[in-house]
Amino acid sequence: MSEIFAGQAFPRRAAQAGLILVGLATLFAGIARTTDFGATRVPPSPVVEMVDLRFLDNPAGGVRVETNEGRIVANYAAGEGGFLRGVMRGFARDRRAHEGGSQESFSLARHADGRLTIADPVTGRVVELESFGPSNAGLFAHLLKQGRAIP
Repeated sequence: MSEIFAGQAFPRRAAQAGLILVGLATLFAGIARTTDFGATRVPPSPVVEMVDLRFLDNPAGGVRVETNEGRIVANYAAGEGGFLRGVMRGFARDRRAHEGGSQESFSLARHADGRLTIADPVTGRVVELESFGPSNAGLFAHLLKQGRAIP
């Protein structure tokens, strides 16, 4: 294979063009990140429905979801609720980084524009659940409905 390219010079123009392209992309990304130029923001929408929930691990490897009053909203056995576990794992990692406790509740809210969010008051992180698709957002919508239900 090396015989094919024997005696040919390295294509300097192509390498230079590649380096310029990478440099410009890095420059534009840095400008956009520091100046917010080109950033898209979702306008704030009022909350129309909200419930505070705690997500607790049980010894069998499952997750129990309960209200601040201790009312159980849902139980997920080990291996169930994969998306919920993934979202909550991310929140737990952020809480450890902020040295927050695991007993604080999370705020699950539906907004006037239909968006569904879950927020961590300890770290200030908010996750827009619709961005993960309707079935994943539906899992949290069910928790919101169950959490708001009067026992």
